[in-house]
Amino acid sequence: MAGKGKKKPRKERKRETGEGREKAGAAEPEETASAEYHSEQHLSHSTPIEEKPAPIDLDLARQIIELEPPEGGTLPGLEDLEEPPPPEVPEEEEDSARIKRGMFRSRKLFSKPFTRAATRRAIDPQFWEEMTEVFIAADTGVQAAEDIVAATRDRVFSEGLTDLEEIKQAFRDCVAEMIESFGSPPPPPDEKPRILFIVGINGVGKTTTAAKIGYLFKRHENRVLFAAADTFRAAGIEQMEMWANRIGAPVVRHKTGGDPAAVVFDAVESGQARNMDVVIIDTAGRLHTKKNLMEELSKMWRVADRQLEASPQAVLVIDATTGQNGVNQARIFGGAMDIGSIALTKMDGTAKGGVVIAIGRELGIPVEYIGVGEGMADLRPFVPEEYARALI
Repeated sequence: MAGKGKKKPRKERKRETGEGREKAGAAEPEETASAEYHSEQHLSHSTPIEEKPAPIDLDLARQIIELEPPEGGTLPGLEDLEEPPPPEVPEEEEDSARIKRGMFRSRKLFSKPFTRAATRRAIDPQFWEEMTEVFIAADTGVQAAEDIVAATRDRVFSEGLTDLEEIKQAFRDCVAEMIESFGSPPPPPDEKPRILFIVGINGVGKTTTAAKIGYLFKRHENRVLFAAADTFRAAGIEQMEMWANRIGAPVVRHKTGGDPAAVVFDAVESGQARNMDVVIIDTAGRLHTKKNLMEELSKMWRVADRQLEASPQAVLVIDATTGQNGVNQARIFGGAMDIGSIALTKMDGTAKGGVVIAIGRELGIPVEYIGVGEGMADLRPFVPEEYARALI
């Protein structure tokens, strides 16, 4: 037929239909990618959008105190804040100097946030966080740490303090005030002799502490008698006798392995008959987790209590290196007898000593003595202001 041409070959028709369309479709993404590329190139060369400055956090700004140099001076540098180790002090040196020497390592811990604040030339929120962490690291407990820092921060802002030394003093005042809120050690009874039980777990230094407490009483013209009621520890009785001889005080003892309650009975009778001012009873170390040992300690307490019109008193010896475990010790020993006060020992080592704050805040037991060395005169009466100044 004239109006119709010949059919094209099958291969040609296929190329024009299916394959042609596939090729056309495959080209579309290349065109799209090219368009996107040119679009990005256009945007990269366009004028950048001007960003608005972030609004100032007024609450944060109010929390920052710019430190002012002392009158006629400059802010201390790092080398000025690095305190050298204090020299050894003679036996007759004042109490505060001895305590400060013994707590040198503790004080270095607390000085670090102040050193960093001096380099920043400001007291900012980070400083208060660092001080809270340091108090917690010193075993004061979380709540006590937060309370001390909060009270100090309020005082600093209300009084407008801008000097580092003034801020340090604010911390010292708040620490001392918290410790004073725990109360005072019990006064001596009117009746003589005053009976003191020295108690604590193994290894805290009870016998040595008993001797040092006796030495303090002797220095104040008190007549002292010791009772060697640690009858189970090897050489425990001999150790008590050695200390008593050094101090120049008599000691009541039984044979090794004897009944400690019988030693207590004889010591109280002897103290009454000889008109002694103080009878100091050295007890065996107790594991506060052992019920039978704590019951034996309760028996000794009851024996002394029946012999006296006034109740005996107890001093709990706490090793400053024990940390928060000291709180558990105080709680369980308090169940066996009336703990009147704490003797904090071994503050001359790597101890931090904040556990007395944790114990006082939770149980209301005050500190009466603090040990800052191995010498006879290194157990001192505890003074909150001196402790706070030695710490910070």
